[in-house]
Amino acid sequence: MRTLLKKIAAFFNLVPYYRTYRKIAADKESAREFDKDWTLFKASAGKTQLRFEEKETGFWPIQTDKTPTTDFEPHYLYHPAWAARILAKTRPDKHIDISSALIFSAMVSAFIPVEFYDYRPADVKLSNLSCKKGDLLNLPFADNSINSLSCMHTIEHVGLGRYGDEIDYDGDLKAAKELTRVLAEGGNLIMVTPVGMPKIIYNAHRIYAYKQVVDMFYPLELVEFALVPDDYKQFGLIDADEETADKQQWGCGCFWFRKGKTE
Repeated sequence: MRTLLKKIAAFFNLVPYYRTYRKIAADKESAREFDKDWTLFKASAGKTQLRFEEKETGFWPIQTDKTPTTDFEPHYLYHPAWAARILAKTRPDKHIDISSALIFSAMVSAFIPVEFYDYRPADVKLSNLSCKKGDLLNLPFADNSINSLSCMHTIEHVGLGRYGDEIDYDGDLKAAKELTRVLAEGGNLIMVTPVGMPKIIYNAHRIYAYKQVVDMFYPLELVEFALVPDDYKQFGLIDADEETADKQQWGCGCFWFRKGKTE
């Protein structure tokens, strides 16, 4: 089988990809399946007019995608979907995002002007989206100036140095104060972070108890809390309470805060 795959690679002038073929050949069942599909595919070309020259035909075996369901990473599928639904309710004129998953800002910018800030700015060119450099410990905004703000799956990393930021044990607490400082009266903050049994897993992230998060953002009011539990395959994204959140090993806590009037 290895010889066959190597010959096919040579035929298509794709010898640099031979390592991929060797991996498939090591799994005899996958190799047989691939060979069967390749034979059927070539045979099917005789039933219609050829649209590609043989020299334009690529050859890159992928044998990992024949699954009964589409797999996904639960935290990063559910929390942006939840956040987008919040914005659909609040309908801000403009939204500011601080270092969340970039795809969230890119998608939301189709409907709402978005400014994305990150310690490592992104070079993205889309209408309605501007990407700028920003430090979560020193945000470039005046006090009480942002009406719609998000910071999702970010605060748990601050101060651990993972992304080139300065080492600071209390970096997350300082970041929470900055987000609270810049949020306008009546403004909404969408904040997401791992919740469950509290611990630091250096230098990946922190996991917080529910009360730790609420206390970090005092005196903001909690409008809504949703959770992607450990058993997400059974439950998906759920409305939850403190007791449920604190039972998780690595749940995804979705907090919608609002700022009341400041004295």
